[in-house]
Amino acid sequence: MTEVATASAAATGIAMATEKAAKELSPEEERVLIRDIALTAEANTKEGDSFFLITQKWWQHWIDYVNQDQQPNNSNNNEGSSSLSGNSDSNGVGISKRPSGIDNSDLISDGPAEDANSDDGVEIHDTLLEGRDYVLLPQQVWNLLFSWYGGGPALSRKVINSGLSQTEFAVEVYPLRLQLLVTPKGDRSTIRISKKETIGELHRGACEIFHLNLEQVCIWDYYGHRKHALMNDMDKTLDDANIQMDQDILVEVLNNVNDTLVTDGTSITDNGFADKEATSVLLEPSKSSLSIAGGLSANKIASKGYSAEQFQNQTLGCPNKESDNHFGNSGVSTRGTFGGLTGLLNLGNTCFMNSAIQCLVHTPEFARYFREDYHQEINWQNPLGMVGELALAFGELLRKLWAPGRTPVAPRPFKAKLARFAPQFSGYNQHDSQELLAFLLDGLHEDLNRVKHKPYVNSRDADGRPDEEVADEYWANHIARNDSIIVDVCQGQYKSTLVCPVCNKVSVTFDPFMYLSLPLQFATTRSMTITIFTCDGSALPSTCTITVPKQGRYRDLIQAVSNACSLKQTEEIKLVEIRNHLIHRFLDDSFVSLSTIKDDDHLAAYKIQKSATGNVLLQLIHRRQEQETSDAQRWKPFGTPLISSLLCDDVIRSGVIQTIVQTMLTPLLKEGIEYSDDSDPSTSGMARDPSDHGSGEVDTNCASTSINKVLPKLPLQLVDESKTCIDLSAGDEKAINLSAMSHVVVYLDWTSKLLEKFNINYLENLPEVFKYGPITKKARTEPLSLYTCLEAFLREEPLVPEDMWYCPQCKEQRQASKKLDLWRLPEVLVIHLKRFSYSRSMKHKLYELYALTNHYGGMGSGHYTAHIKLLDENKWYNFDDSHISPINEEDVKSAAAYVLFYRRAKSDTSGTSSAGSRRARDKTSYKY
Repeated sequence: MTEVATASAAATGIAMATEKAAKELSPEEERVLIRDIALTAEANTKEGDSFFLITQKWWQHWIDYVNQDQQPNNSNNNEGSSSLSGNSDSNGVGISKRPSGIDNSDLISDGPAEDANSDDGVEIHDTLLEGRDYVLLPQQVWNLLFSWYGGGPALSRKVINSGLSQTEFAVEVYPLRLQLLVTPKGDRSTIRISKKETIGELHRGACEIFHLNLEQVCIWDYYGHRKHALMNDMDKTLDDANIQMDQDILVEVLNNVNDTLVTDGTSITDNGFADKEATSVLLEPSKSSLSIAGGLSANKIASKGYSAEQFQNQTLGCPNKESDNHFGNSGVSTRGTFGGLTGLLNLGNTCFMNSAIQCLVHTPEFARYFREDYHQEINWQNPLGMVGELALAFGELLRKLWAPGRTPVAPRPFKAKLARFAPQFSGYNQHDSQELLAFLLDGLHEDLNRVKHKPYVNSRDADGRPDEEVADEYWANHIARNDSIIVDVCQGQYKSTLVCPVCNKVSVTFDPFMYLSLPLQFATTRSMTITIFTCDGSALPSTCTITVPKQGRYRDLIQAVSNACSLKQTEEIKLVEIRNHLIHRFLDDSFVSLSTIKDDDHLAAYKIQKSATGNVLLQLIHRRQEQETSDAQRWKPFGTPLISSLLCDDVIRSGVIQTIVQTMLTPLLKEGIEYSDDSDPSTSGMARDPSDHGSGEVDTNCASTSINKVLPKLPLQLVDESKTCIDLSAGDEKAINLSAMSHVVVYLDWTSKLLEKFNINYLENLPEVFKYGPITKKARTEPLSLYTCLEAFLREEPLVPEDMWYCPQCKEQRQASKKLDLWRLPEVLVIHLKRFSYSRSMKHKLYELYALTNHYGGMGSGHYTAHIKLLDENKWYNFDDSHISPINEEDVKSAAAYVLFYRRAKSDTSGTSSAGSRRARDKTSYKY
C-alpha cells in the first residue's frame, strides 16, 4: 500500500472513529485504528510536528485492554514482554476493563507553573523518564484517544531536528526554561523556549514580557551570574549558542546615549564583549531535560515506550522479543559536539557514580563496543556475574549518553541495577567513586566473560625459568578463565617477587591487575631528629638531624644514625622511643615501616659495645621528688633514660653497677665541684678493675681520665623480674643474679644535693622527631611526579604480619619481602591515587591522559566531577553531573584528582600482543 493510500485510509478511519465514538468502539476496533494511524504518523513525521505525553500507567492499561481478546500465546513467547499483552487469569481469559479518562496528573509538578509558555500553565516533573513514566504519541493518535476517553491535561511537545542531518528528529520533552533578569530595573521572569529557537526569538520574547522596545535591549549569556557572551547573532539557535536549562539571561536596557549599555561601571558597545575576562563560553546540557534521541532518526519515531512498529506487534498479538532492540546499531552519532556531551542528572549524592560512568563511557574502546551488537558476548550463566543485567544497563546508559543532543539523562534504571547487585551503593549516601569503579569493571567483566566454562588451571612457580616463559604461561592461564572486553582494554600484568628472610627462597609469580592504586608521594625523603647518648662517658648527648626515605624502614634510620655518629666497628646502636620519661619501645625490627614513627615522637639512640656472647641491657631511669600534697612527696621519673650493656654472666656485683652508672653520668658532671668523702673509694668502683667482678664491660681506664675526683655512692635501686627492689647504695656488696633477666632496670633517685653537681638539662627537653615551623609550613611549589608514586608502589617492602607468606622451603609462615614490577601494560591504564590531593597534569611517552575523576572534600562527603578529553575534538570538558562545560588543558591540573585514565599513545609501538614488547620498561617518565 502506498503512503498516499495509507494516509487516506487512516483519514477515513479517523472520521469513522469520530462518528462512532458515541457508540463506543470494540477493543479490536480501537486497536486496529490506532495501529493504522500510528503507522501513517511515523512515516510522515517532520520537524515542527506535535507529540503528546501520556502517562505510562494509563497507556499500559489501554494496551492490556485492546489485547485481551487476542488468542493467548505460549507463555515462553511472551517472556520479558508483559507490556505487550493484557493481564489474563489462569485460563487465559482477559480481565482488563476499559480504561477511564486519561489521567496525566502523575506527570504534573506539584508547584505552580513559572511562566505562561507551558501548556495552559502546566509544568511537568523535571525528572520524568520515557518508558517508565510516560510515552510519546503523535498528535493524530492523541486526538483519537482523547475523543474516546477524554481527560488530560494535554501535554504537547514539538519535534525538532536533533543532528547534522535534516532527517534526525527528536521530541523536545523539556524546552529550555530560562531566568530573565533585567538591568538596571531588577525585574525578573521565567520563559520556556525551544533550544532550536533563535536568539532573535528569545530577544523578542524578552521584550514582550517586560514591555520593552527591541532597539532598547541587548541580551547576554549570563550563566553563573557572569557575562559570557553578548547574544547579538539573531539567527543563531539557542542550542548553537550553548544556552542551557535554568540558566540566567541578562536583559540589558540601553542608556540611549551613544548606544551604550547601562552596566556596573562598564560601557559596552554593541559590537562585542564587556571585557577580556568574559570571553569563554560555557557549554552545559539541560539540567532537567530528557531526550528520545537515538530512537528518532530517518523520519522514524521509535521510543522505548512507543513505536509504530512495536505497537503493531503489540496490537496484533504477536510480541516480538527484539522489538525494543538494545543491542543493534542505534544510529547514535559521535561527530564533533553532537555526541558525548550529555550529562547525568544527580539523583541525590550520586556524583560519585556519575563521574566514574562518564570516564568509562568516554573510553573509546568501550564507546565502540557497547554501541555495536555485544549481546552475543553476554554470559548469561556465569555465577560470578549478574546474569547480563549490569552489562545491559550500562550499555543502554552509554547509548543514551552518546545519542545526538545534549539533554541530560537520569540514570535511575542503572542505579536500580547497581543497588540490586551491590547493596552497599543503594540509597543516596555519598560513596567512593574508586570503589564503584572497581565494582563496575569487575561486574562488567563477569557479565561479558567469553569463557562459559572456566577450566581448572595450575600455575607453577618460576623455579628458575626465564621470566618471559613464566609470564606467558600465567597470562595464558588467566585468559583461559577470563576473556572479555574489560580484559582486552584494562587488564595488565605485574611481576611479584617474594624472598624468604630466613632461607632466601625466591618465589616469582605473574598476576593480573585491573588498575593501580598508588600512594601519593609528595616527598621522597623525610627529616628526623635523634638525640645520641654514649654509655662510656666519652661525650655529652648530642642531637643530629638525618634524612631517610619517606617510605623507608627502621634499618634505614639505624644506618643513617650510625653514619651520623661515626659508629665504630665494635659498637652498635640501640634506637628507642621515649614516652613519659620511660623507654616506650625499642625500634629494633629492621623491616618495620618508618611511617610508624610520628613527627611528634621523641627518639633516642644509644651507642653501646657489641659483645660476641650477647649482653644484657641496663636501663637507668631518673627520678626526683615532686610535691603531691602539702605534706607528701613522691619520686617521679624525669629526663631521658640512659642505656648501657652488661656481659651475660650469671652474677654481677652491685659495685660494678655503681661504676657503670657513674661512668655514664661523667659528661654531665659540673666542673669545679668538690666531692664529699662520705663513701669508701674501695666500694665506689672507680679504682677497681671490672675483671675483679667478672661481669662489668665498662672501660674504667677511659672513665678514670674523665673523673678527677671520686663520686659518692649514688642512690640506686634495682628492680628485678619479680618486681623486687634491691638497694644498691648500701655499704654491703651484693651479688645480683642475671640468669633470669633480659634487661636490668635501675632507678637513680636524684636528691637536691646531687642535682647541684650535674648539668641535668642535657637529659631534659628531648626534641621531637620533626618540629614544624614557619619554613616547613611553606606551601609546596614543585610538581608531584607520578613516577615517584609509582616507585613507592613498586618498592620492595616486607609483608605485613597479617599477610605472612608460607615459605615452601622453610615450611613456615614468613614475613617475606615483596617486590612488584610492571610487566604487561594494558591499552587503558587506570590509576587510583590513595589520597584526596594532587597537583599538576601528566604526560607520558607511553600513555596520554584522557579522563580523570576529581574529589572535592573529605572521605564520605564532598563532591565528584570528571574531566574528560573528547578525542575527536582534542578538547577537554568538565562533567559535573548534568552540567558540562569546556575547560582549558591547564584547568585539568587539579588538587582534587582521584582516579586517572590513561590511553596508550597512538605513536607507541609497544601495544603488540607479545609479552616482551608490552612489558613495562624500568625508567618510564610518568609526570603529574
